[in-house]
Amino acid sequence: MKTVDLVIIGGGPAGMAAALSAYEKGITDLLILERDKELGGILNQCIHNGFGLHTFREELTGPEYACRYIDMVKEKRIPSLLNTMVVDVQGGMPCLITAMNKESGMFQIKAKAVVLAMGCRERARGAMNIPGFRPAGIYSAGTAQRYVNIEGRMPGKEIVVLGSGDIGLIMARRMTLQGAKVKMVAEIMPYSGGLRRNIVQCLDDFGIPLKLSHTVTEIHGKERVEGVTVARVDESLKPIPGTERFVSCDTLLLSCGLIPENELSQGAGAQMDEVTQGPVVNGRLETTVKGIFACGNVLHVHDLVDNVSKEAAQAGAYAADYILNGEEDWGEAVRPKIPAKSKCSLPEDRDISSQVICIGCPVGCMITVKKKEDGSLDITGNTCKKGEAYARSEFTAPVRTVTSMICVQGGSGVVVPVKTASEIPKEKIQACMDEIKSALVKAPVRVGDVLIENVAGTNIPVVATGNMD
Repeated sequence: MKTVDLVIIGGGPAGMAAALSAYEKGITDLLILERDKELGGILNQCIHNGFGLHTFREELTGPEYACRYIDMVKEKRIPSLLNTMVVDVQGGMPCLITAMNKESGMFQIKAKAVVLAMGCRERARGAMNIPGFRPAGIYSAGTAQRYVNIEGRMPGKEIVVLGSGDIGLIMARRMTLQGAKVKMVAEIMPYSGGLRRNIVQCLDDFGIPLKLSHTVTEIHGKERVEGVTVARVDESLKPIPGTERFVSCDTLLLSCGLIPENELSQGAGAQMDEVTQGPVVNGRLETTVKGIFACGNVLHVHDLVDNVSKEAAQAGAYAADYILNGEEDWGEAVRPKIPAKSKCSLPEDRDISSQVICIGCPVGCMITVKKKEDGSLDITGNTCKKGEAYARSEFTAPVRTVTSMICVQGGSGVVVPVKTASEIPKEKIQACMDEIKSALVKAPVRVGDVLIENVAGTNIPVVATGNMD
């Protein structure tokens, strides 16, 4: 039986941050257990940008953010077991971890402490009680994201998205860029749960309607989804009779919330918090089971990956202190601060030809722009100069960063994530995507490699944001 000082369960941003922090505190005999074939967790399929502004002071895609941590883990020579599923955890001195993989079968590891960093999962269809058969073509948004961004496969051609959280909005754009027709994004609440910048760049940019106070009441089709019935809901979130509408589609993407992945936590006997749906922890992020710590989305669903990494670094340091200095009195339970959910309420009849939502900061001002007789722009509604500059740019020369993937020949995978090295004119997005979809590169590929030198005549290159051996 293998014995180590510290085992981290999960090799995503939380697991890697915890491992690096514990290593810096003097715990060099540690091991990361990851069920996927590579480190990085969910970030490997999040090819869009918007990560790392707090941690690295620059905007990165998910794979780029993951690569920064993977490189640091490799630099410290922190060992990991990939393709390894943990099936049981027991606390104590020592803790006992039961895991399995193809090479070793079922095996056990003794450790002085354990950090739980398994992340979260999506709510499945069963949690939404949608009547109908169970045909092919119903996916969680994250599953569809993996199919498209990791496996290079399209789930369908005509899409309805249920739920307007950020992942739903991002997948609406992703499917559109890959050539699918997104009929609508339906949201049961009177506001969107996603960021305003995502409503702008994922829906408005592509003319995808957002139907607030609407939900799917029925799924049609037996072998394959043939369409859905969408209805408006009242203040009690009940469908209003007479508002039903049939929408033809072959795919329904569900983006209806995330919950912590806590089967191992519960199996270990940890007390669970009904509010966060993660384990109860004290001020040192230790669960009610001796020697077992928790961090990241397994503790509660975070708003930013930067906050996941920060909290995980604290958990790694606390676990190291526990190993080096022994157990302290458990103390009192401390509930992690849960960020308030975004409630982006927008009038459905807003005129996007004269109104823009500023994406310069989280305030998301609704700015109105009118052209004067002399050709100048009258800009109102902004609360800072940054908003005025953004609105002027949007109405004169709008630009966007494009993220996608390119097919790879001879590599360990079929596609590699890419992005334009800087923003390109908005009207060039489709031409850019046409070139990206027709490109084929040979492995190996490394982050930063130029794969297309001058995309769509913009003099801007397309660069790799992930590695492919």
